[in-house]
Amino acid sequence: MKVLSIDISKCTGCRACEYACSFKHTGAFNRWDSRISISQFLEDFVFIPTVCTQCEEAYCVNVCPTGALSKNYETGVVEFDPNKCIVCKQCTMACPWGSIKLNHTGREIIKCDLCGGDPECVKVCHAGALEFTEVEDMVMDKRFRSATRLKESVMGV
Repeated sequence: MKVLSIDISKCTGCRACEYACSFKHTGAFNRWDSRISISQFLEDFVFIPTVCTQCEEAYCVNVCPTGALSKNYETGVVEFDPNKCIVCKQCTMACPWGSIKLNHTGREIIKCDLCGGDPECVKVCHAGALEFTEVEDMVMDKRFRSATRLKESVMGV
């Protein structure tokens, strides 16, 4: 199973991911309709992309009264059916990451669908902050980076 992984140390805050996402889903370059959001901390020059983590036990799915949200265990994606949605906003309140939101009109829920398995945000991230990778590869990479940081702190490098 593939997941969207984020390396915040590489994000430049260019917002290309936000614009690519909104264009893919709406045909317009409007970052307010993007399923990925960049939080800017300009005082530290840090940019943090946030997007739906496709939770295994998704709170949004559990609170949706109409079944508009459901977990596809084959792909790992929390899928959204706008035809079933009554815009009650329960999912927006339940999401611990703030990854489900209203679009710019306030009349439609939007959330990441991983672009059907080919995320646009990854394609335009020239800094390499976003990757769509196998879970096992992501875990191994994270383990190596953690070990490297530990080694550097122990060795004083």
